[in-house]
Amino acid sequence: MTHRAALERLERLGREAREGGGAARLKAQRARGKLSARERIDLLLDPDSFVELDRFVTHRSTDFGLAGRRVLGDGVITGYGTIRGRLVYLFSQDFTVFGGSLSEAHAEKIVKIQELALKNGAPVVGLNDSGGARIQEGVISLGGYADIFLRNTLASGVIPQISVILGPCAGGAVYSPAITDLVYMVRGTSFMFVTGPEVVKTVTHEDIDKEGLGGADVHASVSGVAHFAHDSEAESLAAVRELFRFIPANNAERPPRGESDDPHDRRSARLLEIVPESPNRPYDIVDLIREVIDDGAFYEVHAGFARNLVTGLAHLGGHSVGIVANQPAVLAGVLDIDSSDKGARFVRFCDAFNIPLVVFEDVPGFLPGVGQEHGGIIRHGAKLLYAFCEATVPKVTVIARKAYGGAYDVMNSKHVRGDVNLAWPWAEIAVMGPKGAVEILFRREIADADDPGAAIEARMAEYREKFAHPFIAAARGFVDDVIDPRDTRPRLINALDMLSSKRDANPPKKHGNIPL
Repeated sequence: MTHRAALERLERLGREAREGGGAARLKAQRARGKLSARERIDLLLDPDSFVELDRFVTHRSTDFGLAGRRVLGDGVITGYGTIRGRLVYLFSQDFTVFGGSLSEAHAEKIVKIQELALKNGAPVVGLNDSGGARIQEGVISLGGYADIFLRNTLASGVIPQISVILGPCAGGAVYSPAITDLVYMVRGTSFMFVTGPEVVKTVTHEDIDKEGLGGADVHASVSGVAHFAHDSEAESLAAVRELFRFIPANNAERPPRGESDDPHDRRSARLLEIVPESPNRPYDIVDLIREVIDDGAFYEVHAGFARNLVTGLAHLGGHSVGIVANQPAVLAGVLDIDSSDKGARFVRFCDAFNIPLVVFEDVPGFLPGVGQEHGGIIRHGAKLLYAFCEATVPKVTVIARKAYGGAYDVMNSKHVRGDVNLAWPWAEIAVMGPKGAVEILFRREIADADDPGAAIEARMAEYREKFAHPFIAAARGFVDDVIDPRDTRPRLINALDMLSSKRDANPPKKHGNIPL
């Protein structure tokens, strides 16, 4: 073959690979409100940075109508490029080719990307849009999924793994995103479930549609499987790009510093107004967070799930930080089963990727109730405790109002290797709240009093004066300082600067046994 003929063949096959499933199927994809696999890559990556690999790969099966139906790329586009100038590997499943179904060749392409990412210490982003395992390939396609799951597991905690669900993701396919660090979904077009609505109806006689069973809002607010739910694919992919402002390429690097003109020594009188004087009045902890961090720019993670705990990423004095905060506006900020799981996973993500932790604490304890106890609040609460104990990144806590009971211990107390623990002067740190405490300690006295209400109030004032203020903890060194709330931002930045060279380690072991 002449050079010219070879170049013409290359051009022809290149065009064929770019066409995917063809114009008719691409039109049908857009009619569903979905972008093409290549359009998604263009939105995600920096312009002209994508380098495609394995574009001429095809399936090997000849059974059940697949003979002669070979499409270059076999339903997944793989390669690498940059986000904000930083290397990232990715795959983008193409629903226009065999419904994006996973075959042996399709899986091999994804595995190659995963292994390259692990060797080169760069994140992997998976754009998922697949009908599941390719039925014609039987157990071979199932083996392909297992090959991917293994690489997900080996890469966990070494490189960031991000999953964006942009169509169906069902059956065994759901377990790859479930192992990854963060999951993004799009309302109306993306779905995740182990068994679909038809199977559910047949087996359990429950009648439910795809959106109600495994849509974006269900997983972002009820199951907790998804960390983000967006209204469009463009919004979701833009959110992934924004994530890269805060996370490092791998576990051996520090996260990127933020650029800001927000003064490091900025004091804030507004903090005095955000937290009410009454310890029982709710307020939005996100207002407090935004007042302290750089430019008020808070990248909240898992915003719709377990809303009594807030988690997210921000910059503070240029330091990329992970924020964990009780939310008094929801269930008074108590810890429960879901919030413990949410917090534990986020803490471990930050610890894996060298992101310092900043905790804003206002917690009345763990949520009481039969449902919580029978649901395993002990086991789930222990996850959050374990995560904070295990974490070796810089850890700073501010007690803004309440720190009661075991929740005081769990929320990055000094006793679980909190590096710098600060309290505001009205903070209440005690075994339990004043009212509950005096009703136990002075039960008989209250019962015999002419005015039980007045007796309770008098004893509560005495309890607060003797036990429930931060200076007792400060006298023991359990709180490093009691600070003027207006100085919170400069004190936190100063602590993070001081801890920037922190070295800490856990005992040598294969791995711990977190109470899953």
